[in-house]
Amino acid sequence: MNGAQALVESLRREQVTHIFGYAGATICPAVDALAAAKEIGYTLVRTEQNAGHMASGYARVSGKVGVCMVTSGPGATNLLTGIATAYMDSIPMVAITGQVPSSLLGRDIFQEVDITGAAAPFTKHSYLVKDANDLPRIVKEAFHIASTGRPGPVLIDIPSDVQEQELRDFFYPDTVQIRGYRPSVRGNELQIKRVIEAISHAGRPILCMGGGVWLADAQKEMITLAERTGIPVIKTMMGLSLIPTDHPLNMGMIGAHGNRCANKALVKSDLLILVGCRAADRTILSPDEIQRRMSIVHIDVDPAEIGKNMQPAVPLVGNIKVILNQLLEREIPVPDISAWKSDLRTLRQEELSRVFPRREGYVFPGTVLRKLGAKLRDDAAVCVDVGQNQIFACKYLPQKHGRLLTSGGLGTMGYSLPAAVGVKVAQPDRQTVVVCGDGSFQMSMNELAAVRAGGMDIKIVVFRNHTLGLVHQIQRCAPYHGPFGVDLEGSPDFAALAAAYGIPSLTASDEDALDQTIDQFLGTAGPCLLICEVHPDVNTTD
Repeated sequence: MNGAQALVESLRREQVTHIFGYAGATICPAVDALAAAKEIGYTLVRTEQNAGHMASGYARVSGKVGVCMVTSGPGATNLLTGIATAYMDSIPMVAITGQVPSSLLGRDIFQEVDITGAAAPFTKHSYLVKDANDLPRIVKEAFHIASTGRPGPVLIDIPSDVQEQELRDFFYPDTVQIRGYRPSVRGNELQIKRVIEAISHAGRPILCMGGGVWLADAQKEMITLAERTGIPVIKTMMGLSLIPTDHPLNMGMIGAHGNRCANKALVKSDLLILVGCRAADRTILSPDEIQRRMSIVHIDVDPAEIGKNMQPAVPLVGNIKVILNQLLEREIPVPDISAWKSDLRTLRQEELSRVFPRREGYVFPGTVLRKLGAKLRDDAAVCVDVGQNQIFACKYLPQKHGRLLTSGGLGTMGYSLPAAVGVKVAQPDRQTVVVCGDGSFQMSMNELAAVRAGGMDIKIVVFRNHTLGLVHQIQRCAPYHGPFGVDLEGSPDFAALAAAYGIPSLTASDEDALDQTIDQFLGTAGPCLLICEVHPDVNTTD
């Protein structure tokens, strides 16, 4: 058995069933071994960055580690954005890269890049494999590191000669022993008591759910805690789909682009319970002011995040699912907060029933998303891109019991379509929808080829306003002097482009016909593109 075969066998031992990648000379030995492993599927991406995004979408809905594999040099550097996107959103991923022969490392030969060095700031760990006999151990460690503690990407860089090296003996370890790596799991009992005491003395408590709840598979425990205590819920962007929009405790998304009700709940609260969120700038604009106004409980698996932006009165480190169960095992006395909840619900209902503006010949994104969300299946997965489309979707797309996937940390345009491919590979029968703008769509529209090749039923909504909408919106405000460098002149005819890939399309420009158009869109067999004409001056605050 050579190194390439050992790699593939190790992946099989980790129950890997699919890889997203792009072949090249230095990864050919591994690809050749992969071709013989019929139980592992393979999706050819059209640019390496999207291999990372596909692995991300796959990991987020499956709960497994996503795997991507590319060649050295530009293949590896193209993948960096996909790795960084996963790192910022704490997505478990193992990225495998080919490398030039180990005897030629450091000589600047064709397609040589120090990818372990380049990726160091945004990987949990990285390996440069120097001996094929180490591969089984390295793969075992990589999957353990990627999926435990705060999840994230791990890089394995394998020189081509190491892939061809014969092993003395293949041995795949059953356990992992990594000195210095012992993620906290169970919450400190004294701190658990302090959390309960803080809740019992609060008059206006609020629960803030983040993406860490999804990563810990703790959605049921989180909702149970909210319902048992009756504490209103706000979410970060990454925690949006944790609780249905129509749930009586759901007050919306906080942050610079969040809902008025959620932001009011945040600033008026006297106890903020952060669960699995970073409290970063897009979520909490003035952390010092929030810290001054209220007591804070911060629950997270990563001790580095606690106190980074706000100093909590009660820090609690550990696995969120375990900690929530620790809380649920105890009696949690909650004072009468009915008046607090009533005030918030009134404000929330006003938001949910607002009437959106109309323009002749255009559709308003909020109107499209509200109607679309109402027609989606209960467990639909919606992959949202970055820009105005992301903000509109987060504010106005009704959530049921499905998933909303987006790039929240790095804000990577072009994320949504490849992420949807990953979702569809993991769960072929799940209704999967993409929401993007015409700018972000053009960053990954080449992956329509992967959609067609895989015969995937993915529905794609493109808001076409012929400009980079969010930048255009920012540039119209002081101190800037108007939009510049954001006109998407030269964009293709999206309908003709989709047709070239064998994908039908529809155009929405009349709100009176919108229900019928969306029904036709969702009812189309296989993939379909819905082009929504949006006025370029539409603002996310409209």
